[in-house]
Amino acid sequence: MKRLIPLTASLLCFALFLCSFTTPGGRAQELTKPVPDPFQTGAANLIIPQARVYAIRAQAKPIQISDVSADVRILQQVATTTLEIGLTNPSDRQQEAEMLVPVPDGAVVRSFGFAGSASEATAKLLPKAEARTIYRAIVNKLRDPGLLEFAGYNLVRSSVFPVPAGGKQRVRLVYEQILAADGNRIDYVLPRSESFEATATPWKITVEVRSKTPLATVYSPSHQISVLRPAPEQATVLVEGGAKLEPGPFRLSYLAKGNGLTGSLMAYPDARVGGGYFLLLAGVPPGAQTVDAPAIRREVTLVLDRSGSMAGEKIEQVRAAALQVVEGLRNGEAFNIIDYSDSVARFSTNPVIKTNETLSKARAYLKALQSDGGTNIHDALVEALRQTPTPEMLPLIIFLTDGLPTVGQTKETAIREAVKATNTHHRRIFSFGVGFDVNAPLLTSIANDTRAVATFVFPRENVEGKVSQVFRRLSGPVLSDPQLNTMDTNGVVTTQAVRELMPAQLNDVFEGDQIVLLGQYQNGDPLDFRIAGNYLGQPHTFSLKFDLSGATTRNSFVPRLWASRKIARLIEEITKAGADANRGDPASDPRMKELVDEIVRLSTEYGILTEYTSFLATEGTDLTQTLAVSNRAVQELSTNAQQNRTGMGGVSQAMNNSVQMRQATSNRSNSYLNQSMQRVEVTNVQQITDRTFFRRNNRWVDAAALSREKDPKPDRTIEFGTDEFYQLVDRLVAEGRQGILALSGEMLLLIDGKTVLVKAPSK
Repeated sequence: MKRLIPLTASLLCFALFLCSFTTPGGRAQELTKPVPDPFQTGAANLIIPQARVYAIRAQAKPIQISDVSADVRILQQVATTTLEIGLTNPSDRQQEAEMLVPVPDGAVVRSFGFAGSASEATAKLLPKAEARTIYRAIVNKLRDPGLLEFAGYNLVRSSVFPVPAGGKQRVRLVYEQILAADGNRIDYVLPRSESFEATATPWKITVEVRSKTPLATVYSPSHQISVLRPAPEQATVLVEGGAKLEPGPFRLSYLAKGNGLTGSLMAYPDARVGGGYFLLLAGVPPGAQTVDAPAIRREVTLVLDRSGSMAGEKIEQVRAAALQVVEGLRNGEAFNIIDYSDSVARFSTNPVIKTNETLSKARAYLKALQSDGGTNIHDALVEALRQTPTPEMLPLIIFLTDGLPTVGQTKETAIREAVKATNTHHRRIFSFGVGFDVNAPLLTSIANDTRAVATFVFPRENVEGKVSQVFRRLSGPVLSDPQLNTMDTNGVVTTQAVRELMPAQLNDVFEGDQIVLLGQYQNGDPLDFRIAGNYLGQPHTFSLKFDLSGATTRNSFVPRLWASRKIARLIEEITKAGADANRGDPASDPRMKELVDEIVRLSTEYGILTEYTSFLATEGTDLTQTLAVSNRAVQELSTNAQQNRTGMGGVSQAMNNSVQMRQATSNRSNSYLNQSMQRVEVTNVQQITDRTFFRRNNRWVDAAALSREKDPKPDRTIEFGTDEFYQLVDRLVAEGRQGILALSGEMLLLIDGKTVLVKAPSK
């Protein structure tokens, strides 16, 4: 099933307002009272804010969770989590409720309270063994196994509290924990349900981090975040996504400053690829550049389209954007302006140093720009790339166009080849496509191939705003031309320790950037990386050594992120091949088939679907018919990725693939922009821990079983609530895979090579 979501409502940030709660005595109470059994009290509802509300009594009308706010304060290595849960009672009489809150190991409850007059608020922390007994009692009573996805956590169990008839209640829980550390990396986890059903509850999550030493970088593999850095030792994290967040636990990691570039490794073992998968996270803290060690200076060439289609408001915005870039350069940095239509003109033969005099001349030059003629993209790029570089500066190009090449060399392949051949000085080309009448694959490929990114400006969007936004991210280059090598135990470069790196080439690191490198490691030996480059204007080599003994299947996000980037890279190759008008029948092209078959394999195994492979999730798709599936994928990629190169569809595809090539955060909902620029989610395939499940015949089927036969028959059946069922639960908990139990209904699992049907409970 696909769901459409308005694009404009996709990414919203929320500020968190926390109310304070006290017990009737006016102060927080000690949490030492025993908490009665939920089935022996007047509680009609059991609330698990990370998941749902369970009605314990048959006559109860379930209380609803209106919202959950999580405010996390991390000081050094101690995290204080404040959960505030909003409840509403739709019934016409007061209802009693109690709350169960899964919490990580080592958590200590500091306070619990709710608004209004009631009995004294209490809460009790139950260890895993006792929590497991409570979980099973509730699951057997309510006939709902979903609660068991939290079986690996400790449990906070609250006292009974009232929710007034037709009214609301606010409940507040505060707990503390000492966070796990792995070298310079500190990890925080906030338990949340893996179920998409739980995303109906609005969540707001903010985290404030304070450290004694500067923070190198802050990262979440689970959710999109924005990070504010009020000081080098502080970070404020806002989880993006609006009220509807991706399901699953919220994970956050941050690196404390090391020696310059600080790195950490997260690994997932998988013998099928030799050793497993890894994610290298690295960053440089803000403030690394000082008076004694300033940032690398930049040389920026603006290549501006002044063809006839740019007339009016667009050319005015381009003038303003160009002027803002030039004015934003530091004195002593260099710039040039190249403008083009049918012909190419230049502000200067080569870049000039920014001074008051050159700035004044640039203002006059930009003011005189007039729009007319066609679009000679080839010659404009060649002129920009052949300039003599300014010594000891990072060479950047901001290239802007609102149309297709219409003058001079117009073939996409020839333009790409000219850029590659002419770019001997390794300039980065940050491309901007204004409107939809652009060759989107051309703009993205020349950016990707030069360690840059492509940006698209929609009709009626402000050109100046988009250019300025990108240019701000290019401030303060810290590490340029980074080159990564892997060393063997003798300190010699080896090509056998890692492979399939995504990206294959590291981009420059600007102020506030982070490196997220994914790849496969070949054995369990420690990894020794060397990253060499221009660090703050001086050659420098950083040594990053990591022990792989901590590799765990709980890092299941690592291979998924790797697979997502791999799929995007394969799609880019197919898209590039579409520029050749003489490519022939794609179905008979062996190279096309090889690429498509790998896309289908990765998409099926990891549940990562794009606009070209979303058909894999439909009920009628038989994944065992590999030829038919491959042909369907070839058709989708040929018709869309190859032939649809311009217009709204071409731009949406380019944007989707650009995001996926740099993906560093899970996309559990498989969301993408369709060709009408609407956001689509594919919800009948689900990624749970390191397993993928497809919805087939009203049950969830393990992708590994589905690829063996269309309608897999179980080798054995496990009935809900039996000893065998709970043995399976214990095994999933031990493996860190209990999140699978969040799936509602029956499921077919592949366990030890056998297909096991887990029967849904009868209500």
